[in-house]
Amino acid sequence: MAGAIASRMSFSSLKRKQPKTFTVRIATMDAEMEFSCEVKWKGKDLFDLVCRTLGLRETWFFGLQYTIKDTVAWLKMDKKVLDHDVPTEEPVTFHFLAKFYPENAEEELVQEITQHLFFLQVKKQILDEKIYCPPEASVLLASYAVQAKYGDYDPNVHKRGFLAQEELLPKRVINLYQMTPEMWEERITAWYAEHRGRARDEAEMEYLKIAQDLEMYGVNYFAIRNKKGTELLLGVDALGLHIYDPDNRLTPKISFPWNEIRNISYSDKEFTIKPLDKKIDVFKFNSSKLRVNKLMERQRLAREKQMREEAERTRDELERRLMQLKEEATMANEALMRSEETADLLAEKAQITEEEAKLLAQKAAEAEQEMQRIKATAIRTEEEKRLMEQKVLEAEMLALKMAEESERRAKEADQLKQDLQEARESERRAKQKLLEITSKSSYTQSMNSSTTALPTDLPSFNLISESLSFDFKDTDMKRLSMEIEKEKVEYMEKSKHLQEQLNELKTEIEALKLKERETALDILHNENASRGNSKHNTIKKLTLQSTKSRVAFFEEL
Repeated sequence: MAGAIASRMSFSSLKRKQPKTFTVRIATMDAEMEFSCEVKWKGKDLFDLVCRTLGLRETWFFGLQYTIKDTVAWLKMDKKVLDHDVPTEEPVTFHFLAKFYPENAEEELVQEITQHLFFLQVKKQILDEKIYCPPEASVLLASYAVQAKYGDYDPNVHKRGFLAQEELLPKRVINLYQMTPEMWEERITAWYAEHRGRARDEAEMEYLKIAQDLEMYGVNYFAIRNKKGTELLLGVDALGLHIYDPDNRLTPKISFPWNEIRNISYSDKEFTIKPLDKKIDVFKFNSSKLRVNKLMERQRLAREKQMREEAERTRDELERRLMQLKEEATMANEALMRSEETADLLAEKAQITEEEAKLLAQKAAEAEQEMQRIKATAIRTEEEKRLMEQKVLEAEMLALKMAEESERRAKEADQLKQDLQEARESERRAKQKLLEITSKSSYTQSMNSSTTALPTDLPSFNLISESLSFDFKDTDMKRLSMEIEKEKVEYMEKSKHLQEQLNELKTEIEALKLKERETALDILHNENASRGNSKHNTIKKLTLQSTKSRVAFFEEL
C-alpha cells in the first residue's frame, strides 16, 4: 500500500516537472515544419530554433510573420510567443520570411540557403504583382527560374508544353497581350536555352540581380500624412526613406538615404525624423495606425543591427586582408632578396666571362703571330717544309678555333650584361611596388577610419598600423589586369546583348499588346523608360538637392 502511494507521488512529481508546451507550424517558402515549444519561450527562442533547423547563419534578414484579423505582424524577439496577439488554436502558424532586402544580393548574400529563400520570396512577390515587373523582364526572369528548376535545356526532354503547368509570368502580363500559352513558352524557352551551364544557385543569383533593379523591390509602403495633412506613402528599403504619391509607387518624389538620418522616433501616431545635420530642423509625419509606427521603429532598429553586423563583417574582412598582406609581404621580401642575389651573381659571372673572352682573344693573337713567324722561317729541306706546312695548318686551325671561342664568349658576356640589366630593372620595379603597397596599407587604415560614419554604437576597428612590404610579380599583375579587363569586356558585351534581347522582345510583342488593358503602373513605367529614368538614377537625382530643401519640399506637399 505504501509502495503504491509512493509510486503515485513519484509519477505526480514527474508530471509537474514536465514543462507545458504548445505546437507551432513554421511555413518557409518551400516547406513546412512543426515544433513543440515551451510556453515560456520568447520569440528569439523559436526564431533561433528555426534558423538552426534550416542551417541558416545570415539570420538578420529574416523574421517570423503571423496574421491576426487580416493584419500582418512580426514576432518580437524579446517578447513571449504566447504574449503576442496570435491565434489560440494549435498549431500556431508563423511564416519564415525576409523582412529586409539586400541592396546588392551578389555581395551581401553568402549562404546558398539564404539566396534560395530570397529567390523564392522575390519570385512570388513578382508573380503576385507586389513588385512591378515589365513584360520583357518578366520573360527573362522566367527563363532563369526555369533554368534553376530544370537545369540545362535538352530539346529531347523539354518538349513543347513542358511549361504548361508552371506559373512563370504575372497574370497582368499574360492579360496584356494577345498571345497563347504556347507563344509565351516559345519565348521563355528561347532564353532558357542560352543559360546552359548555369547551376541552380547561379541561375537564382542572376534572377535576383535583375529583380533588385526593379522599382518596387524591397520597398515596404506605409500610408502617412505630412504637416499639411496631405496623404502620401512612405517607402522604406535598404537605400533609405522615400516619399511617394499614393498613385505612383514606382517613382519617389523625395528620398532620404540612411546616412542622412541621425534618429527616428515616434510618439503615439506622430513620427519624427532627425537629420544627421543638426542645423536642419526635424521633420514629422503622421500615421493612422500605431502598428505601422511600431513596425517602422523595429525596422529602424533592425537596420541598425544589420549595419552593425555588416560593420563586423567588414572588420573581419579587413583583419583577414591585413594577415594576407603580411604573408604576401614576407614572400615579396624573400623574392626581392633572391632578385638581389641573382643580380650579384649575374654581375660576377659577366665579369669572369668578359675576362675569359679577353684572354682567349690574346691567345688567338699570339697564335696568329706564331703562324706569321713560322711562315717567315726559311725552310731548307722538303721534309722541314712539309713539317712546317703541317705546323702552319695546325696553327691556323688553332687560331680559327680560338677566334670562334672568343666570339662565343663575347656573345655570352653581352647576354649576361643584358640579363644583369633586366635583373636590376626588375629589382627597381620591385622596390617601387614595395612603396606602392606601403601606400595601400595606408588606404586600408583609411578604410578603417571610415567606419566612424556608422552609428556610434558600432564596434570600432583598431587595426594595427604596420609598415607592410608587399609585391606582386609582374606576370601576376599582368595576368590579373588581363583577367579584370576580360571580365569587364564580357560584362559589357553581356549587358549589351541582354539589353538588345529585351528591346527586341519588347518590339516583337508590342504589336500584340492590348492598350486598353494597360495598368497605371504600366503607363508610369513606360514614361520612366522613355525618359531614361531607372530606380537608382532617380534616387541619385533626388538626393542632389540639399537635405534642408528636401525637408521643406516634403512639408509643402
